[in-house]
Amino acid sequence: MKSLNCAAYSDGLHIIDVESVFSRGLPGFNIVGLAGTSIKESTERVRAALLALNFNFPAQKIVINLSPSDLAKNGSHFDLAIALLIALQKAPNLEKIFVFGELGLDGSVKSTANLFSLLLFLSTKVDHAKVLVPSEIAIRASAIPKLEIYAVSTLEEAIKFYQDSEFAKSKLVKSKDEIFENLLEINGEQYIPNQNFELDFIDVLGQERAKRASLIAATGMHNIIYEGSPGCGKSMCAKRLVYILPPQNLSEVLNSAAYRSLNLQDSHFSALRPFRSPHHTSTKSSIFGGGSSVARIGEVALANGGVLFMDEFVHFDKNIIESLREPLEDHKIHIARVNSKLTYETKFLFAAALNPCPCGKLLSKELSCTCSQNEINRYKSKLSEPILDRIDLYVQMDEISPNDKASLSSKELSARVLDAFKFAKNRGQKQINGKLSDADILNFCNTSKEAKNILDTATMQLHLSQRAIKKTLKVSRTIADLARHETIQKPDILEAISYRTRICT
Repeated sequence: MKSLNCAAYSDGLHIIDVESVFSRGLPGFNIVGLAGTSIKESTERVRAALLALNFNFPAQKIVINLSPSDLAKNGSHFDLAIALLIALQKAPNLEKIFVFGELGLDGSVKSTANLFSLLLFLSTKVDHAKVLVPSEIAIRASAIPKLEIYAVSTLEEAIKFYQDSEFAKSKLVKSKDEIFENLLEINGEQYIPNQNFELDFIDVLGQERAKRASLIAATGMHNIIYEGSPGCGKSMCAKRLVYILPPQNLSEVLNSAAYRSLNLQDSHFSALRPFRSPHHTSTKSSIFGGGSSVARIGEVALANGGVLFMDEFVHFDKNIIESLREPLEDHKIHIARVNSKLTYETKFLFAAALNPCPCGKLLSKELSCTCSQNEINRYKSKLSEPILDRIDLYVQMDEISPNDKASLSSKELSARVLDAFKFAKNRGQKQINGKLSDADILNFCNTSKEAKNILDTATMQLHLSQRAIKKTLKVSRTIADLARHETIQKPDILEAISYRTRICT
């Protein structure tokens, strides 16, 4: 028995062993192991491609098994591995590398629509995998870190790849995406710093408290709500958050590209973290993922590692707002359908913007609000206590004024975020402050005695829940990092508590 490696994607990436056995019996060619229609059809493609090379099929029963056999598999990218196992039946033990490619009837090796996506997920699961791919995708695939890419354009070349070691070496393809050239090393790990500041905080005039809250939210990836009159700059601040977020490591860049590929988007590598902003008329399935039989990725998963921004938050369907509880709390989304069950990470910064009332003038000092109290209560009732409890920072925006001026730019804010990020990493912290587990809070959110007393007093007077207490500690840890305080001090905890004020209830 001989075998090669391949991969399939259903509820995640699965490594597949493609095994072959030649036995006595009536000549035949069967593929087993819950193979889908596209794989069953590969028998004819493989047969034609081998006959094009004048290959003589042995007078034996050929059985190809795709293991694990209890996992449903689909995709024509198994063709090349199956053909090689048949063509190299009498060869010594084969090097068990990953082999991908669809075969043409003339023996050509072609790429498939989802092959790049499979390679991206493979790079996040297997370090330094050796992979044989079609030449047409080789340059693009070789830019993926952690993969050693070899390229062939025909089945004949693929067979020679296994028979001639010098020829195999000549098929190595090397290229490097420019974003991986200037890496930043922090505490032994490599990161890709963002140098793109297309949307700049310098354009936001005034709103100093909102900018400070945005800096804190970006540094610790804390959830934030902006409330204010129409046109005061809520959306401007939210849309600029992604440009000042902490740098991504290699795995985060690869995972982000892989998630985008599931959404049939261009899977380019970007130093800029994801930014998703669904419209308030979006369906629940488009935001959380779903489908009638096959589960599809949604906006909350596509925002993983970046920003999910919901403008006009209260205009979203109440069912959608309440469904945010799980991804905001557990940082995961589970999608179950008849044919698939998927789990995606949702470690994003959640940002929302809303007006204080239906007409938007409630906070204005110059204009009169035309809404009745019942209308205001109905407007705000869309946001339940459990949802508000999952928000770290509440910011009430100022009215615009002719005296408003520009202050810090996104580049300057990004530099402050990076300094705080390094400060946290150097104390051995793995997760960003906003996503710390309960155990991490105990390890890293140490407070001074004075700060602890203030938090205890606030807990009693503001009736903070356990979740709110933990979020206050996480925010104060971020504020302390910005100030380079090893221990959370009194000013840090006081500022964190000030952002717990309920502006939306």
